[in-house]
Amino acid sequence: MSFRRAALATLVGVALVAGPVPAYGHDDGKGHVSFPGQEVKQQEFEGVTARNAASHSNAPESFAPCVDGLAAGTYPCDGVDMLSHLWLDDLGLSFANDIWGWTDPLTAKDYALVGGTEGTVFVDISDAKRPRVVGMLPTHSTEGGDFWRDIKVYGDHAFVVSENKGHGLQVFDLTRLRDAGVTPATFTADVDYQEFGSAHNININTGSGYAYAVGTTTCDGGLHMVDVRDPKNPTFAGCMSDVGYVHDTQCVDYQGPDTEHVGREVCVSSAAQWGGASPEQIVNTVAVVDVTDKSNPRVLSNVEYPGDGYSHQGWLTPDQATFLHGDELDEVFNGNTTRTRVWDVSDLDNPSVTGAFDNTTTSIDHNMYTQGQNAYQSNYTSGLRVLDTSEAAQGMLTEKAFFDTYPENDNASFEGGTWSNYPYFRQQGIVAVNTMDRGLFVLKPRIGAGG
Repeated sequence: MSFRRAALATLVGVALVAGPVPAYGHDDGKGHVSFPGQEVKQQEFEGVTARNAASHSNAPESFAPCVDGLAAGTYPCDGVDMLSHLWLDDLGLSFANDIWGWTDPLTAKDYALVGGTEGTVFVDISDAKRPRVVGMLPTHSTEGGDFWRDIKVYGDHAFVVSENKGHGLQVFDLTRLRDAGVTPATFTADVDYQEFGSAHNININTGSGYAYAVGTTTCDGGLHMVDVRDPKNPTFAGCMSDVGYVHDTQCVDYQGPDTEHVGREVCVSSAAQWGGASPEQIVNTVAVVDVTDKSNPRVLSNVEYPGDGYSHQGWLTPDQATFLHGDELDEVFNGNTTRTRVWDVSDLDNPSVTGAFDNTTTSIDHNMYTQGQNAYQSNYTSGLRVLDTSEAAQGMLTEKAFFDTYPENDNASFEGGTWSNYPYFRQQGIVAVNTMDRGLFVLKPRIGAGG
């Protein structure tokens, strides 16, 4: 399956006339599709910021339980309470995107690591109803590229990438947050790894101590592998470019049901590559790669799927038998409602789609993460959706709770809403949700972390 550049250009042109400009440009790193230029993208971001400023006057900023389907009469919800909220200007950001988290092993404090245009903001959410901005690590570069950044944590260090040119990989020792004062601090990176210029995303296998930057200016946009076992001395470990551009990946020490591969290090990636006779076509896939030997990674499988738009992101269930997968543009190109594909990956050499959950919302799905029998899914204009994964092995998902951070609509667009979330804090059941237009929400679904 594939889509053509002409179709995308037409879509963008219609959006310019009919409404908010879709930020398709945040997939620029794949290199093979003509996306709108920086001027068009800037229009979209300015629109997000303007809407954010206009909505300050009528939205809650503190604890707001979900009552009769609304939080403080503003945010549609079901079974999810808002513990606190920080606006973009509270965070010192003009546009927000990715998020990750860290629990200090010494103090047991929880921190949200909030990505945005200006840098990475560290927020102490130990008192979840009273979050405190501790400081910011400014972006290493502001040159060209795009505004988003991605963050992961290993060994009490944050690892930050951005699509700004020359940004590389910032490494920040999170234990420095212990010494921060009352006034938010401006931090500097401990290390700037410059073996690649820009990157779209990063994943870290905390079991092996290897980071995998994807969508970089190296490795044909595939896996750029970095040894981070000594966090302040990251070293290049290898490339994997055999499955095309990788938009996102999850790499694990495999302990799943496929006995042939138990004990190996495996990455499951959302990938895109040239296809057919025309260079204007892209083939969207889910790819499984054995990266145990960084000098000789081995593709186990690379599988297309029907009804694709753009293979974006996914996450394994804890038993590593199922992969939940989001395609970012199928709602736009195919008109389906918000769709989550369920992949059986119990045979890593032969994964297959066994089902799909089509939600009642029409918004575009984005990042999701699993914990216990829950999947926490950030969908742009329909907010945080909590899915029940107890029957995922049978190809079935159901929705059990939600909190809509963008009450204006559920359009299949990039006009606002949530980019990502982090559900793994010490405080069980707390989920930090980052939104492009309204900043950080600290939420608590009324469900157990295990389901």
